[in-house]
Amino acid sequence: MIKTVNLTKRFKTDEIETTALNEVSMEVKKGEFIAVMGPSGCGKSTLLNILGMLDNPSEGAYFFNGTDVSAYRESRRTQYRKGNIQFVFQSFNLIDELNVYENVELPLLYLKHSGSERKQMVNGILERMKIGHRKKHFPQQLSGGQQQRVAIARAVVSGPQLILADEPTGNLDSKNGIEVMNLLSELNKQGTTIVMVTHSQRDAAFAHRIMNLFDGRIVTEEVARSQQAI
Repeated sequence: MIKTVNLTKRFKTDEIETTALNEVSMEVKKGEFIAVMGPSGCGKSTLLNILGMLDNPSEGAYFFNGTDVSAYRESRRTQYRKGNIQFVFQSFNLIDELNVYENVELPLLYLKHSGSERKQMVNGILERMKIGHRKKHFPQQLSGGQQQRVAIARAVVSGPQLILADEPTGNLDSKNGIEVMNLLSELNKQGTTIVMVTHSQRDAAFAHRIMNLFDGRIVTEEVARSQQAI
């Protein structure tokens, strides 16, 4: 599904040039769950932004389902991303003025689903995420764990091929964090490909493989603990 070849990203200011990614080559197969780990500033979020087509690399190639999307302009990246890629963020990124149902419905509005389709899909995913009883509540009326459930529901309601998760348990306590990781693991078992950036060894253990990033390079790759006994 995902392949990068010598992916490099540089950021320039008037006085300095910073290399955030340095010739990163990686592959993620359909249905895999990959964790990307490394210290702050090593390039994890930059990698996620390029994989999610929020940004282009400075050099190298990025193939999504066999198509080289490296040089796509922003408008074309946006169109290609719709329905294919969704994000789950540490800070939830819910819209405070919209209730739970309306937040989850948003991607379906952009994809121009009919009202009856939206109702069926939103209610279905809210029940699946065990948050249906809160659909008329607003984000500030929910706990952190409930907000992240809503964010995951919004990410998966349109049936994306790929979920990119950026520190998805970073703002949660241990109990809610494990519940969120169990949700992501279950989605992966049902066929969704997941690439997750995390600092947490506990969270990384839910993945199939762990890629360790340092100074913009993948320095090691290992099988996650959850797979070692298989």
